[in-house]
Amino acid sequence: MSLRHVSLGELDAEGVEAVLGADQAAALAETKLVDVRRLGADTYCLLPNGRVGAVRFEDLQVEVTPKEKLGVAHLIFLLGYAKDPGFRPDGVTSETYGDLWPAMANSLGAAVERALVRGLLQAYRTEQEALLTVRGRIVFDEQLRRRPGAVVPIEVRYDDYSVDIAENQVLLAAIHLMLGVPRVPAEVRRRLLHLAARFEGVTRLLPGRGLPRWHPSRLNERYHDALGLAEILLRHGSARATSTGVEMSAFVVVMWKVFEDFVTTALKEALRDVPGRVQPQLSAYLTGDGDWASGMSGKGADDPHGDVAMNVDVVHLDDAGIPRVVFDAKYKLASVTGEYANADHYQMLAYCTALRVPIAWLVYAGGGADIRRSVKHADVEVVAAPIDLRQSPERVLGRIAEIARSAMVMAEPRLPTARPS
Repeated sequence: MSLRHVSLGELDAEGVEAVLGADQAAALAETKLVDVRRLGADTYCLLPNGRVGAVRFEDLQVEVTPKEKLGVAHLIFLLGYAKDPGFRPDGVTSETYGDLWPAMANSLGAAVERALVRGLLQAYRTEQEALLTVRGRIVFDEQLRRRPGAVVPIEVRYDDYSVDIAENQVLLAAIHLMLGVPRVPAEVRRRLLHLAARFEGVTRLLPGRGLPRWHPSRLNERYHDALGLAEILLRHGSARATSTGVEMSAFVVVMWKVFEDFVTTALKEALRDVPGRVQPQLSAYLTGDGDWASGMSGKGADDPHGDVAMNVDVVHLDDAGIPRVVFDAKYKLASVTGEYANADHYQMLAYCTALRVPIAWLVYAGGGADIRRSVKHADVEVVAAPIDLRQSPERVLGRIAEIARSAMVMAEPRLPTARPS
């Protein structure tokens, strides 16, 4: 039986008709990738639901692609960089496999193979168990609590040099996630099965449990790329039986959130050496008698009794803690027509008014040049600055750095113009 593909664009307003069984429709709706609307007995209309990704079960794959037609490598970069600014998707093989699932499975296989060139990573881990002989240190409090008056077994704690460590557990969990995806190409599946066999002695993590913590170091450096990709797959992907009993694999992300997290991290990195600090999700109030500047200088925080609260995506504050520049990440700009025409500019004006900041930057996904607008009767400027996410990671990060530099130049105090004598 061949695999049916249903593909929608993220901004598709008409949707796509698909023939589904009742269990399939319920399983698809569970993922929230698309809105599933019944048209007839076995006919449904699938509409984008603010998310992108792919769901695969039985003979069907439903995919929602980002508005900018981003490839797998671009999406993986945005997700990975937001968590780790050192992440680059160099091993993502979207050119070989255009389909999301095979591309991710093959990319994971390649990354794990590179990580294991010198064999499985080993490290000391602390173990505690009950033994008949002493090994390491006796844990007296546990011995008395669990076995008062007993001589054996003995509660002991010791350090064991083992492959059963967090790094290996995360990689093995990601491999098994990909092995659970239906209809992965045979050559990719064989590659993953071979890799899974190399993790002998590593505990397989139970689905639904949190991932174990690991810490980057010189010793696990060769694992970093593979771990970055593995954690992306495990955070956003799943391979499981649904409540209706359908075996399904899903990789679903909320694209506006992905973009916001990426821009926040990239701006923090770009402004790292600029005096002052970057504050993500700054809390402030549009109403009330408090003043942000006086609050930061020690006279009390911004008025906590305002009744119109705001969370500003990114704010750069100077050494005194006074806001200088506002940034807002908009995956999609509000249209100039329609029910909420120019809503983004109204929002920027509110931010600037409440924080007494003269400049706000709307950083959005798209192409073109910066558009700089001055607000009438207010000393406020709004700059709409696009980022073409289809470019290479280096170009995208370079564009963020350019925006940050321009923002800091525009934020410099404006000296009064000298009158001619």
